Amino acid sequence: MSKSKGNSKEGYLEISRKSNIIFNIILTILAIMCIYPLILVFMVSITDEKMISLYGYKLIPKKFSLYAYEYIIKDIGVVLRAYGTTALVTLVGSLISIVIITMYAYPLSRKSFKYRNTFSFIVYFTMLFNGGLVPWYMVYARFLHLKNSYWALIIPALLSPMYVLIMRTFFSTSIPDSLIEAAKIDGAGEFYTFCRIVIPLAKPAIATISLFNILSYWNDWYLPLLFITDEKKYTLQYLLYRVEKSIQYLSTSSQSAGNVSGALANIPSQSSRMAMAIIAIGPIIFAYPFFQKYFVQGLTIGAVKG
Repeated sequence: MSKSKGNSKEGYLEISRKSNIIFNIILTILAIMCIYPLILVFMVSITDEKMISLYGYKLIPKKFSLYAYEYIIKDIGVVLRAYGTTALVTLVGSLISIVIITMYAYPLSRKSFKYRNTFSFIVYFTMLFNGGLVPWYMVYARFLHLKNSYWALIIPALLSPMYVLIMRTFFSTSIPDSLIEAAKIDGAGEFYTFCRIVIPLAKPAIATISLFNILSYWNDWYLPLLFITDEKKYTLQYLLYRVEKSIQYLSTSSQSAGNVSGALANIPSQSSRMAMAIIAIGPIIFAYPFFQKYFVQGLTIGAVKG
């Protein structure tokens, strides 16, 4: 199916035309399978609520309606403020988080660090055990006084043990020890070596973990549920969560009371769920093209001569 390139210095394999066609067909099918649910969600969000009740979810709506979006963003100022809060928390939290993770993981990857096993155990231990929800809440709310603070949405998610271990593994396997030794011989200190040599070579891992952090902060609704009572500090996900709960309550109340007329009968209970998904996913989906190019790059290739 494949043959070696005779003149290729890197020793890459050239895929035959037949194999290339097969792979393209398979990847096209997989891409359609991934895109189809998103398209369906969007089409349902612009479908009239009565048509959803009669015909279910359809890729081509029987009747178009933007009432779900109008219902959700009827107070556009609240939605925009929630967008701003979410963007602020995501940006600040992701930047601080990646700094802490890389600075913690790098010493753990160095064999010369005397206490690397001790600190590695501390990280691993927190993956298995925790103090429980009540003590965790009391620390942030009563001792650190972070309730109704933006820091309550940032600090609890700053350090993920899993990301630390991933970054440590990347440093250990992808940053040659000879490169660090060469920097020492040239007179570079630890901080200079870390910032000017290690970090540029770790862009693929940093980009991947940054994307995970961005998604985690952007999609978080649990921390606002615990710590935020000020409506001006609601995040987008938590705002949509409250809207969804309100719609469910009104819909249930109207059904139990037998009230099928008036404003309660026009509540977009189904289409609103899809509309909220589209509103929430809209901006964050543009982060993927920015990080994607780093996922497949091997920046350490050729860094050290053989």
